Amino acid sequence: MKSYREEYENWLTNPVFDEETRKEVAAMKDEKEIEDAFYRQLSFGTGGLRGVIGAGTNRMNIYTVGKASQGLANFINSKVKNGSVAIAYDSRRMSPEFALSSALIFAANGIKAYLFESLRPTPELSFAIRYYHTTAGIVITASHNPPQYNGYKAYWSDGAQLVPPYDELVIEEVNKIENYADIKRIGEEVAKAKGLLRIIGKETDDAYIAALKKLVLDKDVIKKMAKDIRIVYTPFHGTGNVPVRRMLKELGFTQVWVVPEQEEPDGNFTTLDYPNPEDPKAFTLALALAKKVDADIVLATDPDADRLGVYAKDTATGEYMTFTGNMSGLLICEYELSRKREMGLLPEPRENGALVTTIVSSNMAFAIAKEYGITAIEVLTGFKYIGEQIKNFEEAKAANGGKYDAKKGAYEYLFGYEESYGCLVGTHARDKDAVMAVTALCEAAAYYKSKGMTLWDQMQAMYKKYGYFKESLETISLPGSEGAAKITEIMNGLRACPPENIGGEKVLAARDYLLGERFDTVTGKKEKLTLPKSNVLYYELEEAGWCCARPSGTEPKIKFYFGVKGYDAEDAARKVAALKKGLMSFVKE
Repeated sequence: MKSYREEYENWLTNPVFDEETRKEVAAMKDEKEIEDAFYRQLSFGTGGLRGVIGAGTNRMNIYTVGKASQGLANFINSKVKNGSVAIAYDSRRMSPEFALSSALIFAANGIKAYLFESLRPTPELSFAIRYYHTTAGIVITASHNPPQYNGYKAYWSDGAQLVPPYDELVIEEVNKIENYADIKRIGEEVAKAKGLLRIIGKETDDAYIAALKKLVLDKDVIKKMAKDIRIVYTPFHGTGNVPVRRMLKELGFTQVWVVPEQEEPDGNFTTLDYPNPEDPKAFTLALALAKKVDADIVLATDPDADRLGVYAKDTATGEYMTFTGNMSGLLICEYELSRKREMGLLPEPRENGALVTTIVSSNMAFAIAKEYGITAIEVLTGFKYIGEQIKNFEEAKAANGGKYDAKKGAYEYLFGYEESYGCLVGTHARDKDAVMAVTALCEAAAYYKSKGMTLWDQMQAMYKKYGYFKESLETISLPGSEGAAKITEIMNGLRACPPENIGGEKVLAARDYLLGERFDTVTGKKEKLTLPKSNVLYYELEEAGWCCARPSGTEPKIKFYFGVKGYDAEDAARKVAALKKGLMSFVKE
């Protein structure tokens, strides 16, 4: 393995790198900058690539992206003949260039590329894979990361991101490529002439929007209330602007205001420090507009439009209240399930219906599943595992003669969500879809307003119905090689000295997903976990509490999740604060 200095010298002098890249490398003077750019190969992880844009082995550029595409191409050709790939990209810097470069690499390897003509949402890419029956798909996006980042997500033919064992097999193929000169490329016109590059757009858009419209449950309530629902929306300079506005307009919502400063695509995200719907500061302009027009709801999609942030008015105070990803996901879930029960659309027997959630999401999901008699299924963090469940359900149904049967794993997918502001209504896509989430929330807002309620009022009603569940997240950023070592040290420390008590709550069981083992601290019994192995530690606590530690799969961060159930809002807030303080004391010792 080369040292970072050897890699730096190679990029500085090797003619395989273009002159502009070599000039960028030569301009690096700070030793720390050089080390961070070259100390490792940008890792093609289980979610693809994610990194800072720039020259270097640990950066997003046409060479590291090219290596990923060549590795994926090699894997596709090992599996099928005459393979194909759908390709989308967002508004970030270098996204169009990375997308076209990847398309030409696939074409050079005999794989037909379906490339979107301009930026499109990630969920539409997932839809396009199945619409065109492609072997795989990629989307160039860094989701909600800061402006200096870009990324590369890889998908398989089911429309979901790669899952085991395919993710590891693709990583192996990427890692085999040691020389950037081994990346194959052909020209754009040559690729088109050979029928290996097809530009797509309107046809896919129309099919995608038509699929979303089929998921609307109550068009009558929208028709009745559309003129009374006042909506402020911001796409955060990303891909959501066109499809979200089209959906709302075609469904009949007329009182829609888009934040003008954040309407147009902008890879520098000029009006934002961080284009993330989890960040309250990102809503500054939207909330100002909401107050001006007296909006009922304020909605924001991240740059690739797979995550949704929400504010809604509190009837009692008139203030706009923020929703966490758990809250908005569960509110949509409750609306969809309650209306389907009312309309007789839930499966019979009910247990054949499935609600899919992740291990770090709110346990209210289980209370909702119990209310409607459906089955709650828990998966690892990452929406790709929810997408995988849909595929498993369909395969089991096909094997069962086209019939649903929970005992045979042939569930009817009803809803899926994760705490990180993403959910999926329907099976048109196999990744979280904020365009559809906007649609469902606006439909829900119309319905609840017809009952004299805001979305915030409905959320409070859910707490009274199911209990005061509250969750929190603590994130520590640790960039560079030193940061990576510190993250490993933290996880190893928790494994070596597992806590017996966290924040005043006794640890009843500890799950180590890397070992694939659950240890019951009360009985001393060990049992195997059924989910895939992952570097995650999860603690089950008294009084329905829990907490979890895991390194981020896409950023140089370690994340700590906390969940409780309180007697009321104040009790839940107190418990989650104590839990957070308790776990972080172990981490900082």
